[in-house]
Amino acid sequence: MADINKLLGGLMGSGAAGGFAGGLAGGLASGLLTSKSGRKMGKQALKLGGVAAVGALAYSAYQKYSDKSGAAASGQAQPDVTYSPQPAQQAAQATYSPASSAGHTGTLTQAPAGSAFMPAANDIAAQEALGLTLIRAMIAAARSDGRLDAQESQAIFQRIEALGLDADTQRVLVQEMGHPVDMDAIVASATCPEVAAEIYAASLLAIEVDSAAERAYLSMLAARLNLPQGLVNEIEAQMAL
Repeated sequence: MADINKLLGGLMGSGAAGGFAGGLAGGLASGLLTSKSGRKMGKQALKLGGVAAVGALAYSAYQKYSDKSGAAASGQAQPDVTYSPQPAQQAAQATYSPASSAGHTGTLTQAPAGSAFMPAANDIAAQEALGLTLIRAMIAAARSDGRLDAQESQAIFQRIEALGLDADTQRVLVQEMGHPVDMDAIVASATCPEVAAEIYAASLLAIEVDSAAERAYLSMLAARLNLPQGLVNEIEAQMAL
């Protein structure tokens, strides 16, 4: 049986995975898991586990965003907003703008088990479903500025062996790498703002955001996930830890 949590943690924490979905044979410009934020979060992944690490990052950013939003409201009642991811055509005008990390101390707070950020410890199916969603989000982000050819795919599959995964888990990763990116499915997996924040965080972990294509991808993703700009800023600032 595939260990999705170990797979996600391995992707985040293994230096051997550098170039896993990019930088090979001149194809993708970005190296999945070689981003600075990815390397730093790899240590968290090893300590907390893949899903818990992304959950902690999104939860910490969400808490900061909520605190600032509460302060800005000055005690005024906030409107009741129903979360709903947006279709692609409504997200076309968004623009990515990196957030400043000023004021962030680098502390991550682990998301409570059983919360919208982290399924209960005994809900293995929910944890695996969330982990697979985050893996797909990372793969999609890594592919955002190019495509894989046969030569690149062969090199990638050789690198997969360096992750030390069991056969079933490795098979899942190979299958996911072979599937075309389904943005509609990724966005539809964000059933609440908390999961949407985790999807965005995982995507940002996979890339350096050093190309126009990557910036455009993140802008589109944030818009389709219907994430408030303030929350996006907090997630991006957390990545500078």
